[in-house]
Amino acid sequence: MKVSIFSDRHFPIGDIDPRLYGSFIEHLGRAVYGGIYEPGHPEADDMGFRKDVLELVRKLNVPIVRYPGGNFVSGYRWEDGIGDRKERPRRTELAWFTIEPNEVGIDEFQAWAKRAGSEIMMAVNLGTRGVEDARNLVEYCNFPGGTHYSDLRRKNGFEKPFAIKNWCLGNEMDGPWQIGHKTAEEYGRIAAEAGKVMKWVDPSIELTVCGSSSSEMDTFIEWEETVLRHTYDVVDYVSLHNYYGNRDNNTEKYLACSLDMDNFITTVASICDVIKRRKHSDKTMMLSFDEWNVWFHSNEQDKKIEKWTVAPPQLEDVYTFEDALVVGCLLITMIRHADRVKMACLAQLVNVIAPIMTENGGRAWAQTIFYPFLHASSYARGKALRTCVECGTYDAGKYGQAPYVESVVTVDEEKREITVLAVNRSLTEDAEVDLTVGGYGELRKIEHLILTCDDMNACNTADAPDTVVPAAVPCTEKTVLGKHSWNVIRFAW
Repeated sequence: MKVSIFSDRHFPIGDIDPRLYGSFIEHLGRAVYGGIYEPGHPEADDMGFRKDVLELVRKLNVPIVRYPGGNFVSGYRWEDGIGDRKERPRRTELAWFTIEPNEVGIDEFQAWAKRAGSEIMMAVNLGTRGVEDARNLVEYCNFPGGTHYSDLRRKNGFEKPFAIKNWCLGNEMDGPWQIGHKTAEEYGRIAAEAGKVMKWVDPSIELTVCGSSSSEMDTFIEWEETVLRHTYDVVDYVSLHNYYGNRDNNTEKYLACSLDMDNFITTVASICDVIKRRKHSDKTMMLSFDEWNVWFHSNEQDKKIEKWTVAPPQLEDVYTFEDALVVGCLLITMIRHADRVKMACLAQLVNVIAPIMTENGGRAWAQTIFYPFLHASSYARGKALRTCVECGTYDAGKYGQAPYVESVVTVDEEKREITVLAVNRSLTEDAEVDLTVGGYGELRKIEHLILTCDDMNACNTADAPDTVVPAAVPCTEKTVLGKHSWNVIRFAW
C-alpha cells in the first residue's frame, strides 16, 4: 500500500499544551487504595505511596492529574479528607456503591502529585453542594493565610498554599446517573456563580465547565449552548468526555472510532465560537478533553462486584494490542486539534481503566495502552503541523470512510526534532510511506519505534508484562508502517 504524508513548517496548527498529556485519579475502585496508595506494601514510601507506581507515572511524564472525580466528586465532602486521619469519617460512596475511608484526601494527594511531578486539576462538588463549599475549598488550597480555611490548612501542617491552578466546576452534570443531576439551565447558573466567587478568592485560577458527558447524549449541543450562555465570561475551558470500545467485535470499525472524537471536538469548538459571536467576546473558548479512553472490557464483571466494600476491583479493563492502536489514534486526533484542545486526561491512571496495573501487596506493570501514551507524551511536544495523508479508505460503518493511515507531524524547534506519529489501520498490508516535511532543510532519521503484534487480543499481565512492547526499527531511507501498527518516527535537522 502506497501512502503519502505531507507537512510543512509554514502551516502550523498550534502549540501543543503539555497538559494534553494529563491523566485522572478518582476515588473509584483501586485507583487510590491499592493503586497509588498502599501503606504496608514493600514499595511504600514514608506517606504510604507506592514507589513502583510513582516510577511508572513519572515515566509517562504526566503534567496534570484530575482529582478526586469523576462521579465520586458529586457526593464528596472535601473536609472529610483533611486533617488527622484518625478523625476522618468513613462514608457510603453512592456513585460507585462502595465505602470511602477518606485515608487520602487533598492533603495527601497534593503531596503525591508533587512526587509524581504533576499539577492537579481539582474538581468541586456541584452535585450535593454548591457555591459556598467551592469557595471554601479554593480558600483552603490556595489562600496564603489569615482566614479560617487557609489557617486550617496551616494547622494541618501545610504552611504554603497548594497553588492549584486548574479547577473543574463539577462533573458530568448532564447525566441522570450523576448525584445532583441538573438541567442545563440549573447547572449553568450554579457553575457561573461558583466560578465567579472561586475567582474572587484566587483570580489566578482557570476554570473548566462541564460539557456533554459524551457525543451520544440526547442533550448534546443544546447543553453546551445553554451552559456556555451562562458561563462563557467566567470559565476558560469546556470539557468533553468520551469512551470507546469494540462491543461489536469488529476490529476494522473499532480502529476508526477516532473519527467520532474528531467530529466531537470540531462540533464543540463550533458551538463555542457561535456563543463567542453572540456575546461579542474577544475570548476564544478552549477545550479540555478531560475524560477519554477505551472502556468496555470490565462492564460485565463489574456487575458481579459486591457493594459496600473498600476499594473493590472496579473498571479493571485488561487492554489488548488493538486497544493500544485505538489509543494511538485518539492521541493523534487530539494533537491534530492542538489549537483548541489544551488539556486532556486519560481516564484513568492506575488500575481503573488505566495504563498502569497493580497487585495488592505485589507487582506493578504497564498495560498495552501505556506505550502510545508514553511515546506521545515524550516526543510529540512543541508545535503540531497540519498533516495531509493520502491513502486508501475503507467502510467503517457509522464512522464513515476511514483512512488506512492516521498521522500527525509535530516539531520541537528548540530540540530541532520532528516527530511523526502514525497508525496503520490495515490488518493485511504494510504501508510504504512517501514522507515530506517542508521548511526544515535536510532531515536525518534518528529513530523509528513500532508497536505491533500478530495477536490483536494480546495483553500484558503481571506474569508476562512484555507481551506487547515497542521495538526499534532500523533507520533506513525507506519508511514502512507495518500492518496494524503504531509508529513513532523521529528526525533531526
